[in-house]
Amino acid sequence: MLYALAVIAVLALVSLPQAWVKWALSRHGADRPDLPGTGGELAAHLVRHFGLDRVRVELTQQGDHYDPETRTVRLSPQHHGGKSIAAVAVAAHEVGHALQHAARDRWLNRRQRLARLAIWTDRLAGIVFIAAPLLGVAARVPAVMLALVGLGIALMGVRVLFNVITLPVEFDASFGKALPILTDGRYLHESDMPAARTVLRAAALTYVAGALISLVDLARWIRLLR
Repeated sequence: MLYALAVIAVLALVSLPQAWVKWALSRHGADRPDLPGTGGELAAHLVRHFGLDRVRVELTQQGDHYDPETRTVRLSPQHHGGKSIAAVAVAAHEVGHALQHAARDRWLNRRQRLARLAIWTDRLAGIVFIAAPLLGVAARVPAVMLALVGLGIALMGVRVLFNVITLPVEFDASFGKALPILTDGRYLHESDMPAARTVLRAAALTYVAGALISLVDLARWIRLLR
């Protein structure tokens, strides 16, 4: 019974942030004819306004994000072409990442280095966890399997660290960059700012679910060493 309750609690902890993010974006995603432009148009305007000459704005089907490798702000169809509070706030958030990049933000740089490393450590961890039981049985020494599981956990720790570092990067893009942009530039009416803050909070929390999942996976494997 306790195990079942623990599983339900973990699932709720992981799924609730994702559900809230989707709810927040959906709630404030209706087009508003009174807004002066789309999210894509605002992003392009901000890129010019801040002199980010090498940054482009593109439509994508892969979710809203900023790509530091190509210096591209990519917006999903509903935010690139939408005239909604969500579109405006998300566009400002992604341009916030471009501003971090231009300023050589140390947290963004650390995240990018860890992102490249995590691709390889994730693959190696998968191989190690598959090989550990086989090698442990073949060697007939439990310590061999435990050592390999420990190696796998260390490799998984890179992904956990990446997700942890991502959080301050996302919050700065929302509240250190996007919110002042929208407030000082008066791109939204003052009465719309509470909704914009909700969307910016959702944008910042997008990666929380991933961070929680990586921590749950890590804890699950650590149990094997107990």
